[in-house]
Amino acid sequence: MGTPLPASRTGSAMHEMSVAMEIARIAEVKLGSTAPQLVAVAVDVGDDAGVEPSSLEFCLEAVFATPPFVGAKPVILRCAGDVLRVAYLEIDDGSPED
Repeated sequence: MGTPLPASRTGSAMHEMSVAMEIARIAEVKLGSTAPQLVAVAVDVGDDAGVEPSSLEFCLEAVFATPPFVGAKPVILRCAGDVLRVAYLEIDDGSPED
């Protein structure tokens, strides 16, 4: 997917929550009205992205505890640079072939 997210220089917990909310918005748009069950959301977080990975993971867990994301797990993928983007969405569409 590679959807870029806004980065910050402050690194405050409030910033991570706004990033988590934006990730949820992106997931909701990408899933559309088909309503598959979101299983996981992976986020590439660069060392220079201005985001504290553990705080972002905590915020994502809080966001994913609410509908329509209940049960989804955040996957934080550390990388070099100022990267901050949604790497992939893992879904369960109910298909038995998966």
